[in-house]
Amino acid sequence: MEKEKIVEYTNGELTIVWKPGICRHAGICVKMLPEVYNPKERPWVKPANATTEQLIGQINSCPSGALSYRMNNKGK
Repeated sequence: MEKEKIVEYTNGELTIVWKPGICRHAGICVKMLPEVYNPKERPWVKPANATTEQLIGQINSCPSGALSYRMNNKGK
């Protein structure tokens, strides 16, 4: 069985977890935060271009569940 591919991006406070295998490319991420998500660039996700609150709001709107997040430990 092939291991699921997971790609992570961080702004230091929050880590975005992207699962490209289940991404449906609905474009919601690009429409909501075009300064963060640009599929024509590499890396295509630049979380430093938005606040943590903006990122959480957008990730929670992902229809496929391909995007999720975790908060990073500030004490480490």
